[in-house]
Amino acid sequence: MQVLVRDNNVEQALRVLKKKMQREGIFREMKARRAYEKPSERRTREGAEAIRRAKKAARKQAIREGLIAAPKKKPMVPRGQPRPAPAAAE
Repeated sequence: MQVLVRDNNVEQALRVLKKKMQREGIFREMKARRAYEKPSERRTREGAEAIRRAKKAARKQAIREGLIAAPKKKPMVPRGQPRPAPAAAE
């Protein structure tokens, strides 16, 4: 994994690196490897992950086919500007 440091801005490069590691699932894997995982626990976890992936794929397919509505997208707020207060539900 490689991150470019521009204008000696190490803080920004670290943020980019952390985001890349998060997307790749490295932090999750490091947490899982801290302690021994029994084979039965591993099978249970992998089965649950497979079910989660299958449900996500089915949900995406249903959205593509128009069977269910897609989730509403949040409006983009430019950096440095405060987020608007959430509307009160009545």
